[in-house]
Amino acid sequence: MKRLLFFILFAFVLNACNQLNKDSNEDDVLRSNESTVQTMPKDMPIDFGFSIQFGVGKNNEINTFEGTVTKDLIADGITTAAVTFTDEEMGEIYEKMKEVNIVETKKLTPESIDGTICIQEPHEEDEWKITFDGETITHSVSGAFCEPTNDAKQLLELRNYVFSIIRCKQEYIELPESKGGYH
Repeated sequence: MKRLLFFILFAFVLNACNQLNKDSNEDDVLRSNESTVQTMPKDMPIDFGFSIQFGVGKNNEINTFEGTVTKDLIADGITTAAVTFTDEEMGEIYEKMKEVNIVETKKLTPESIDGTICIQEPHEEDEWKITFDGETITHSVSGAFCEPTNDAKQLLELRNYVFSIIRCKQEYIELPESKGGYH
């Protein structure tokens, strides 16, 4: 039942995103973004920014548009701090996004040989929003799958890389510790 519910929810979200692009056809339903951009510019554009919502319930967020980081304190709610990246850090993140070709359509749902897909609970969800040169690219990665696709692994590694930079910043270090856990 959980698998069916998850599949229906997943299909609904993908279909809703697809409606934003009126020129798309039925094959585009499985696309993770609807960008017209094929490659990222060599040099980081002035308007480059991103946000990542992640974790169980997507209660954590790194948001360069607002210059904030939100931390899930679990039992104690959430807290937000003003945290920004240096120009050098943004350049390094931009290069990592180019390495994984963040603009291409990603295969984020595993295929099953026998018709079943292993699902785990609780699980994290990642929601990416990347903007540059007036374009916005989005990707949604579900941690529900026991065996994520290579594209999903790349996006999770990218999120972990970005988060590793945040964890070293004094503003983040000063945030309260999380209490409790998800079951």
